[in-house]
Amino acid sequence: MKASLLTLLLPAAASARFIEANEVNRILPYTDALLDEVAPEQYLIELSPGETRWVTEDQKWELRRAGQRFFDITENGDLGAMRLASKATPVFPKKMMAQSDIKPLLKNLTKSGMEDHLEKLTSFHTRYYKSETGRQSSEWLLKEVQNTIKEAGGDEYGVKAEHFKHSWGQNSIIATIPGKSNSTVVIGAHQDSINLWFPSVLAAPGADDDGSGTVTILEAFRVLLSSEHVIKGKAPNTIEFHWYSAEEGGLLGSQAIFSEYEKQKRVVKAMLQQDMTGFVQKTIDAGKPESVGVITDFVDAGLTAFIKKVIEEYCDIPWVETKCGYACSDHASASKAGYPSAFVIESTFGESDDHIHGTEDLIKYLSFDHMLQHARMTLALVYELGFTDFKRLESENRAGEL
Repeated sequence: MKASLLTLLLPAAASARFIEANEVNRILPYTDALLDEVAPEQYLIELSPGETRWVTEDQKWELRRAGQRFFDITENGDLGAMRLASKATPVFPKKMMAQSDIKPLLKNLTKSGMEDHLEKLTSFHTRYYKSETGRQSSEWLLKEVQNTIKEAGGDEYGVKAEHFKHSWGQNSIIATIPGKSNSTVVIGAHQDSINLWFPSVLAAPGADDDGSGTVTILEAFRVLLSSEHVIKGKAPNTIEFHWYSAEEGGLLGSQAIFSEYEKQKRVVKAMLQQDMTGFVQKTIDAGKPESVGVITDFVDAGLTAFIKKVIEEYCDIPWVETKCGYACSDHASASKAGYPSAFVIESTFGESDDHIHGTEDLIKYLSFDHMLQHARMTLALVYELGFTDFKRLESENRAGEL
């Protein structure tokens, strides 16, 4: 371990002897060397495929303030290393198949549940992933997810929620609803928040980014567990809900999870990320229709097309296409591991919430009616895909190509 500047200077301070003027020039070069010893820790980030750079944590936040997104690959540089170049193109249903089961469930979604959860989530001073309150918020969220399972009776059927632990203190959360196979459908959101000016000090309520996504998928999870078919494990596929830690630091939590899934050769058929689901004011001010923003860059085209069909069938508002760039949220970690992933947001990126990453990311700017539409889409999508026979689809697709 390198010695700190303070440790090395303590003996001189203790002797308290007089330093002559001609000694100063002999001390300065040594001091410069000591400063090198206590240089800030550096992180390896990936700004685009193959473009990497070593930066300090402060430089991370400078990049983020400038609108630059990235992977922090310092600990997960091997993510995607096992990905097969010849991997078959994912196949998704051409139409909705479970309307009779899903539409009654949609009536059970509530705005009040999301509002109550978001009030509590934003009461933590910050959910910055290295902070104590960030750790506390993750502990609280895990208990809420576990209580949701218990209240639904899911623990009797093997439904569970647990932390995926990380070294920085705030852990990710994975809730699992076992199905008939280990083939898995994943719904995700990130639980952390950040103030990009002084993350360790300033408040970061993170109501929209990504408190809104966090409580939206929790509400969909609650209602999904009211389905007897789902809770008793009758779905062909296992269903997981993820709440990621440290998205703001460079997709750290989701990278760790999908790196582990890749090494375990887990089969993930689809992953949907919900990051910011509640802000619509700029859309309304622009005279445009309230819509679900569907990301079209760096996503799986087939899954994205299917999501549009889900919105058309189960939501009361339309979809609108938009782009967000490389590594813009946790779906990128799934993609890098070779899993089909997609991302939806509250609007086009140009009309999304501009209060984020500071003290003004507050509930008062959000629409729970809009969040309810995202909850409808989430619930419908995970039910449709949870009950999809992917083996049959893939077999039919191969036969059609012959």
